[in-house]
Amino acid sequence: MDESANSLNARSKKTIRTKTAELLRNMLHTIDAASAKAASEAGTMSARERIAALLDPNTFVEIGAYRCRRNEEDDFEGVICGYGAIDERLVFCFAQEFGRKKGAFDDVQAEKIEQLYRMAQKNGAPVIGIFDSAGALVYDGVSALAGYGRVMRCASRASGVIPQIAVIDGVCAGSASAIAAMFDFAIVIKNRTQFYVNSPFLVGESAGTAQSTAESGLAALVAEHEYQAYSMARRLICILPQNNAEGTVDTFLRDDLNRKLEVDALFADANYDMSALVSAIADEGDVMPFYTEYAPELMTALASIGGQIVGVLANCPAERDGMITVAAARKAARFISFCDSFNVPLLTLVDSVGLEVSPDAEGTPYACELARMASAYISAACPKVSVVVGSAYGAAYTLMGSKSLGADIAFALERAAISVLPPDAAVAFLWNDRVEGNTPADARAELEEEWRAMCATPVDAAQRGEIDDIISTAELRQRICAAFAMLAAKSELPPTRRHANLPL
Repeated sequence: MDESANSLNARSKKTIRTKTAELLRNMLHTIDAASAKAASEAGTMSARERIAALLDPNTFVEIGAYRCRRNEEDDFEGVICGYGAIDERLVFCFAQEFGRKKGAFDDVQAEKIEQLYRMAQKNGAPVIGIFDSAGALVYDGVSALAGYGRVMRCASRASGVIPQIAVIDGVCAGSASAIAAMFDFAIVIKNRTQFYVNSPFLVGESAGTAQSTAESGLAALVAEHEYQAYSMARRLICILPQNNAEGTVDTFLRDDLNRKLEVDALFADANYDMSALVSAIADEGDVMPFYTEYAPELMTALASIGGQIVGVLANCPAERDGMITVAAARKAARFISFCDSFNVPLLTLVDSVGLEVSPDAEGTPYACELARMASAYISAACPKVSVVVGSAYGAAYTLMGSKSLGADIAFALERAAISVLPPDAAVAFLWNDRVEGNTPADARAELEEEWRAMCATPVDAAQRGEIDDIISTAELRQRICAAFAMLAAKSELPPTRRHANLPL
């Protein structure tokens, strides 16, 4: 009798659980349908559609699907969290759902994102955040503000441990913008992104647009449309390490390691396109540049070189003669730090006239930015190869990854010009008394050419051990590939041993 009662009770509980689960599924489906409808009317994608565009088909698994807002059992939380795969690599992601109370942020949303970060760090997998929220749930007061702080703490603790990518597919304002800025890369979308601290109606309509964030250095990549943004995020995941312990990412090498470069025609123009040179060096031209609108005088990119993903830092002579400006120094320090965090090898290509000379530069903490750049190079333990491909005058030679700052290998092309002063400044400072005759301009030009030939060649640097070898343009790719292959197992720590081997 007791057994029958227990059996009946168990069946009853099972029926209740089944009905409850079905009810929850129906509620979730209804809310998702409403969100999809709202997104369609707004001419954009819903959170689930964004996740579907981001991940490999049928790989997304949601976590915390039925979490509801406080005291609102029929209103599911405005963020979707879960994990899936990109090119068969594990990825964790969250997407704010603007169709659910405009993605309003509260402490429950913070709890869901915190749980996601805990799982991501335990599994050593990247996090991709899709931001689209009008802000905090005002009635939640300080609990919502504390939620922002907890998510900031998660992003900070994960920084340098796992890659973090932010896709700003809508509004990202106030404290949320600070969270997105803590990610390694931010991707914005033209005519979609609103990425700001203070509302545009307070500071100007141009604030927070995709273009303004790109020009300010806040956004690493700018997409034309939503699908391109998720394609960019997918590509980033494929070329970045899963975590800081994985090491260098190897790619399938289809290019010839010994391919000779034919770029002499490129160098014929003093203001040549550095991106063209980087593409020529890379495997089949596989290069992904970042921050192209910010400090364009310095190029930062990830490229496949010799079957490895390598960070590339290069002066751009076509932009302000490749000088190291305040913004360029800041951009360099950030990129070097990122490469070192995940042990991404770093290639530095030098062609710069030197430092910026202007009252505006001196009006900023210029020396501090240069110090940060130098410190980033010095502290970086990742493999570092530097090549002087053109001019390297004054502090530009020292700061752009010289051996004195810790470069493992340093080359110079035969055409390189290394000098304490640019030829025009050297002649004006040291040889001005030799400018004679009725045509001082011609005399000065001759003296500048003499200075280049006598005092600005890479030979002196090579003789003093600051340059390892002077190489031809044709063998540039070959020597770079060989250097990174040699440094593939680099470690700054001394090897451990039990004891020395005694002689017989």
